[in-house]
Amino acid sequence: MMFSDSSVLVLAPVGRDAKVASAILTENGIKSQICATLDEAVPLLDQAQCFLVAEEALISSDRNQLASWLNHQPAWSDFPIVLLTMRGTEMDKRLAFLDRYLIVLERPFLASSLANSVRSALRARARQLEVKSYIEQKQEVADRQKLLIRELHHRVKNTLANVRAMMGATARSSGSVDDFVRDFSARIVSLADTHSMLTDDYWQMASLHKLLKSELRHYDTTNKSRVALEGPNVALVADIAIPIGMAFHELASNSSKYGALSRPTGRIEVRWSVSNSQDERMLNLNWLENGGPKVEQPRRRGFGTTLLEKVVAVQCHAEVELNYHPDGLRFAMTLPLRDTRLVPAY
Repeated sequence: MMFSDSSVLVLAPVGRDAKVASAILTENGIKSQICATLDEAVPLLDQAQCFLVAEEALISSDRNQLASWLNHQPAWSDFPIVLLTMRGTEMDKRLAFLDRYLIVLERPFLASSLANSVRSALRARARQLEVKSYIEQKQEVADRQKLLIRELHHRVKNTLANVRAMMGATARSSGSVDDFVRDFSARIVSLADTHSMLTDDYWQMASLHKLLKSELRHYDTTNKSRVALEGPNVALVADIAIPIGMAFHELASNSSKYGALSRPTGRIEVRWSVSNSQDERMLNLNWLENGGPKVEQPRRRGFGTTLLEKVVAVQCHAEVELNYHPDGLRFAMTLPLRDTRLVPAY
């Protein structure tokens, strides 16, 4: 039997007490279930909200199972028990273990007295369940706070590693202090933008489309769009979004200096799709440039190349390919979409 929020177990095996009590409860809109024995009733207490029981049913039964169940109740719970006793008699001392839970109702009783006693018990149980809900919510908040603190520690550690790598690589590739300040500042801004997306999102995810748009919108200022973005909605977890956002920044920056975006006629197309491979979702992304100056193989490895071929490939477990095609740079990436906490690799 499935219980409602006002379920009452009834145990009164002698005479017609159980049927009479159940009928009174039904007339007052309270659902109940009659049990034949205490052994039958105890396993059902976890789903019930109140126990209406005759004194003689407990006296004649093994009460250890009931006592054990009551002793193992959580701190917020005082499970209500309405005990039916005979008028003019003292309650049996063997039932003293029920004291903190009891509402005593003497027989014979008025129908209104029974209904009011049970309603009082159900109200008390409802308040207890509200306390339980409040405690659970506070625990959920505490657990999430601990998780966020661990995530923050992890994020700061990764970010500092990324900044250190950017600083060293930028210094090695800069011809002057001014070049270093310009390039390093731009990379820090890009990193900050990605962090802002992650912070704004409750689940610490960043949209692939937003990452691309954030990096390329600065270069798409003419009436005729020079940037085409096409693909499904894809959310990246923080450990993947940060290096991927940095990679897009390097590609866009390189294009604005040496590639398609350095010419008014140049265009960039970024297209992506998601496929399944061995029960794993894979992101397949292609970055295509055309309309820019003739592309040549670079004479030295810059920060962008290192980021794409080492950081993205190793940290994100991605397969990447850079092709310096004469008509325009080609970048292809296959990336597993999984929620993995990764350690930066440089």
